[in-house]
Amino acid sequence: MSDEALIKIAIDARGRAYAPYSGYAVGASILDENGQIHSGQNIENASYPNGICAEAAAISAMISAGGRHIVKLAVSGGDGQHLCTPCGSCRQRIREFSVPDTQVLVADDTGLKARFLFDELLPSSFGPENMG
Repeated sequence: MSDEALIKIAIDARGRAYAPYSGYAVGASILDENGQIHSGQNIENASYPNGICAEAAAISAMISAGGRHIVKLAVSGGDGQHLCTPCGSCRQRIREFSVPDTQVLVADDTGLKARFLFDELLPSSFGPENMG
């Protein structure tokens, strides 16, 4: 799957976000090890800690469909001036199912704005292999 196609799926997912409190919609899409695509969007809640990030929703969809490894991830959000990179909590969630050189594509509604290797977003991270 091309980067552009994965980004489009993240942008489409962003359009389904439920963000009545912040007004900050985010969409995410994942390419898994089986070549399947999974998407998610942020879902806010009046009790703020109970919201779900787009990346967490996409990971949940991947796991539900039998995927276990993120090959590539696209995130769409932002205001055109600032990048919408995964939050700290999502970086740890992504780490559980990725490797240091997993590609993370960051986009807004117009397309790709930045590309990272996951290790650039969470260097020297703690992951499953640390558990022995």
